[in-house]
Amino acid sequence: MSIQDEIRKVKLASPRMAASPEETRNQALQMVCDALLAHQEEIFAANLEDMAQAQRDGVAAPVLKRLKFDEGKLRDVVAGIRDLIGMPDPLFQTQLARELDEGLVLKRVTCPIGVIGVIFEARPDALVQISSLCLKSGNCVILKGGSEALRSNRKLFDIIYDAARQAGLPEHCMMQLEARSEISELLDCHDSVDLLIPRGSNSFVQYIMNNTKIPVMGHADGICHIYVDRDADLDKAVPIIFDSKTQYVSACNAVETLLVHEDVVKELMPRLKAALDQKQVEIRGTKEIAGVIPCEEATPEDNTREYLDYILSVKPVADVYEAIDHINCFGSHHTDCIVTENAQTAETFMDLVDSAGVYQNCSTRFADGYRYGFGAEVGISTGKIHARGPVGLEGLVSYKYKLYGHGQIVEDYASGEKQFHFKDLK
Repeated sequence: MSIQDEIRKVKLASPRMAASPEETRNQALQMVCDALLAHQEEIFAANLEDMAQAQRDGVAAPVLKRLKFDEGKLRDVVAGIRDLIGMPDPLFQTQLARELDEGLVLKRVTCPIGVIGVIFEARPDALVQISSLCLKSGNCVILKGGSEALRSNRKLFDIIYDAARQAGLPEHCMMQLEARSEISELLDCHDSVDLLIPRGSNSFVQYIMNNTKIPVMGHADGICHIYVDRDADLDKAVPIIFDSKTQYVSACNAVETLLVHEDVVKELMPRLKAALDQKQVEIRGTKEIAGVIPCEEATPEDNTREYLDYILSVKPVADVYEAIDHINCFGSHHTDCIVTENAQTAETFMDLVDSAGVYQNCSTRFADGYRYGFGAEVGISTGKIHARGPVGLEGLVSYKYKLYGHGQIVEDYASGEKQFHFKDLK
């Protein structure tokens, strides 16, 4: 049987998955938690094999950090699942109730998107988060993780799918792809897959968008900025920048470019360099920055680089408007921050920067579904249609219109015999 035939089985399972009661979906999530903890040694063993293979293959350090799945990451994903269990059911919620005429009632009710295909990087914890969100939101999911995490993902998928089935969720509610060649088959399944969420490089996401008829949601690069304003508290600025760059250097919400008001360059940069030297962060600066601290010379290409490494480009700007223009021109519309004590300047920045997340005086690393209280996320969307920013439960549901009548026909209204009175119901 072909991959596309298997995907059609997932599509056929999606109406039953969509109709599954909240109690069953929450029970499945609880059983997933229990199973992950019960089989943790097997998971860690599989991950160690992946790590060893990646090291033999010369995989870069940032990828190795994402690939590692240890007790800390297990604890985090289990905590995220438990948060999901406690969240209100996103399904069967009435968003609108309107009486069009006597005995003719329209309701708009939330429902799952259907079948979601997620192609993601070599992060085993991402597989757990994505699966859990889809289970809670009643979506069937097709998962394709990075090849470096093959053993880890296989073990995690088997544990999660078995728990979901034991809880009473339908067969084929989840599917895993492993071979890279299977991606092209997935892209052809526009009649069976309702949404694709690719996570990876800009070129990869563009490839997905250009080679499928399936709607695509997600982001490509994470070129995040911090602008340090002339009215910034530098005692706040240094740790904010340090955390944004180094707390998890390979994350899409790590800062890549620092913009500094020209009036505070001389005071900020020596302090910042001393902090970043602790993590051996390479600074790439303009001539003005190089005149204040020793650094590598920046090139125009650094404006558009997502390093995912211990590298930070730095550029002075004349004011908040130059910073805004730079971010809107070179950024990826992901997450950008201003450090300032001037409330008016902050609001100007937050109103005019065209990004999914705009922050004042805090680390860009907060751009995360778990840290937003969404339980987890399937990814971060930099688009503006349907979902934007970290995509949690709310971004994984759509709605349908249900119309309840008693024999009404349109001709009676077209002829003027009857009239609509549009009364909203509580």
